[in-house]
Amino acid sequence: MKTIEIAGRYSVLANDTCCLSCGGAAQKSEAKPNEVCIDLGSGRGTDVLRLAEEVGEGGFVYGIDVTEEMIRKATTTAAKMGVENVKFILADLEQIPLHDEIANLIISNCTLNHVSNKPGVWAEIYRLLKNEGRFVISDIYSGEPVPEEYANDPVAVAECWAGSVTKVEYLKIIKDAGFSEIKILEESLPYPKGKIEVSSFTISAVKDEYSCCG
Repeated sequence: MKTIEIAGRYSVLANDTCCLSCGGAAQKSEAKPNEVCIDLGSGRGTDVLRLAEEVGEGGFVYGIDVTEEMIRKATTTAAKMGVENVKFILADLEQIPLHDEIANLIISNCTLNHVSNKPGVWAEIYRLLKNEGRFVISDIYSGEPVPEEYANDPVAVAECWAGSVTKVEYLKIIKDAGFSEIKILEESLPYPKGKIEVSSFTISAVKDEYSCCG
């Protein structure tokens, strides 16, 4: 992923509401006291602060984002609220500067579809999760491959579908990263966008390093 390119896309999203019903990963994640959590594409830090309250003083939450503006805003908000069990990190989602097997839970809302190197992101998710750790991801997939003309279209980017892949490809990438028994927690009907249709879904799986390679 080229940071400058993705950062440009994220700066658009930071000031616009995605029109698709993509989100709710934090609410569905059921974070538990004392857990360590990571939010990929943490933006202003809303979900990070919510998770910080759920995991309590014995837990910790990392927010990862590729834009300095969002990291600055989120850090400032946390400080004003007196929330100490959080840290916001500026990083590409394929190269997150955290130790292996650090997290019990990883969430993300309508972010991973923007990343060009999707296998790289999912490899990081697998690396960062502890054994028996889980992810809850809300994202967008396309009904068919997205035409090239939309790749850098500002409207398609702002609406969170320019970089989407098909459902079959999306699930294959996750399985290739090492996850099995992927659960679809929620899934929308298709939306017409440009010359194609796209859908949103929320998915989850547990890391089981002993069965992933069957």
